[in-house]
Order: sequence, then C-alpha cells, then structure tokens
Amino acid sequence: MAIKMRNKRSLQFSMASMSDLVFLLLIFFMLTSTLIAPQAIKLLLPSSESRTMARQTVTVYINEQLQVFLEENPVDITGLKSGLQQMLLNEVDATVVLRADRTVPVQNIVSVIDVVNSINNLQNTRHRVILATQPAR
Repeated sequence: MAIKMRNKRSLQFSMASMSDLVFLLLIFFMLTSTLIAPQAIKLLLPSSESRTMARQTVTVYINEQLQVFLEENPVDITGLKSGLQQMLLNEVDATVVLRADRTVPVQNIVSVIDVVNSINNLQNTRHRVILATQPAR
C-alpha cells in the first residue's frame, strides 16, 4: 500500500520577490549616487549663508593656481568656450556650477560668466552660472 502525502512539494521557485528586491536596490543606489557630488579637484570654497539648489549640468573648476577645469579636464578660456558649447549643445536653460577657490580673483570668475553669456548670445539660450559655496560656520 502506497502512502500518499496530502501536501505536495513544489519544485518551482518564484523570482518575483527577488526581482522586486533588485529593482528597489537599483533605485536606492541611483538616488544616493546623484546626491553625492564628487569633488575631484580640491578647493577651498568661499562660505555663504544663502542656499540655492539647482540641477547641475556642467561643472567648471578654478583652483588656487588659476587653472581652469571643465569637468576635471584642464582647459584654457578658449577651450572652455568650445567645450561648453559642445556640452550645452542640446540644452536650452542649463546650469553651470562654478567651483572656484576662495583665493581666485574676481576677474577669473567674471571671465567664466562672460564665456557662458557669449554662448547664450550665440545660441539664443538661457544658461545660468551658479557659484558654489560652502556653508558658513
């Protein structure tokens, strides 16, 4: 006489819960990676009490030796203009974040703003420049 079990064991495995977990982890890491802005070029930013949050499209760095970097690539002012034109080609109102060391003269900051304004005049766009600062102590 053969004994039959009431509950049969299923040999199938449902992947639905595993895929949900993977998607939740993917969303978590995508959100946290956009909140962290890596600073590859070490700068002492000026301090400020105001807080302006904007979606950054392009980052321009000016270090204490007055070297200009476009997204971590060293450029001069003419290279900055052509590089920004390339990066902002399909954008209408992008934000250029300027990370300048606190020892940089104002003229160098104004030169970067002038480059963005000349691109705005040439392409009839509304790109903005935001000067990055650190919180006041």
